[in-house]
Amino acid sequence: MFIVYVLYSKTYDKIYIGFTSNLDERLKSHNELGKGWTKSFRPWIILYTEEYTDKKEALKREMQLKSAAGRLFIRSLINK
Repeated sequence: MFIVYVLYSKTYDKIYIGFTSNLDERLKSHNELGKGWTKSFRPWIILYTEEYTDKKEALKREMQLKSAAGRLFIRSLINK
């Protein structure tokens, strides 16, 4: 199972889009490990997820969410 996820940092009003096969460990790495872009905008919460059985489909959806239309969709979730 592959999970496309959107993280949100309310403190900094930032979003992060990714995919993983282990969401709990991935969220922990974003919030606790000291590397990468996400370390500067902690804490992160899970805003949105979608599950896929196929890795290619998950990657395709991740790219869609990273597009301008995808980011508008994510911002609409935040503004609800």
